[in-house]
Amino acid sequence: MKHLLLLPVLAVLAACGPSYRDASAPIAAQADFQPERYLGRWYEIARYPVFFQEGCTATTADYGAIDADTISVVNTCRKDAPDGPASRIAGSAEISGPGELKVSFDSVPFGAADYWVLWVDDDYQTAVVGVPSGRAGWILARQPEISPARRAAAEAALVANGYDPASLIEVPQPPA
Repeated sequence: MKHLLLLPVLAVLAACGPSYRDASAPIAAQADFQPERYLGRWYEIARYPVFFQEGCTATTADYGAIDADTISVVNTCRKDAPDGPASRIAGSAEISGPGELKVSFDSVPFGAADYWVLWVDDDYQTAVVGVPSGRAGWILARQPEISPARRAAAEAALVANGYDPASLIEVPQPPA
């Protein structure tokens, strides 16, 4: 069976693996999130370890508009190296609140998963995504690499939502 990248399919797997977030800390999606500005390609810069992304490198997520309340999702992962074999999975995300999405995938027979945009910078170039359970989270960017200042801002957003950035792993990307 092909290795499938299930970037935001978290709710169905929420019982699996450790939580990287202090559950007593408040968590909040970005209240002024603008879905139309979030569309397009995002590169995974760093993530918390989750078994369904084991060996994933050069990970990307592509979002497109379906209608006012629905976004298409195509996640791509390259196995073990940025030039390794690619796996893709397609689905959709329903907007359930400001910065809150419910994501489901065509080939996954489970319900929709929470995918919360916790922070995105003013230019929509860097984003932090998490889930209320804290069992997964990501730093995403429009480019395969980010500056130390953007990385620090992303990690500060994780900390503000109760996440421990010490457990993040870097995601190798090909050069821009």
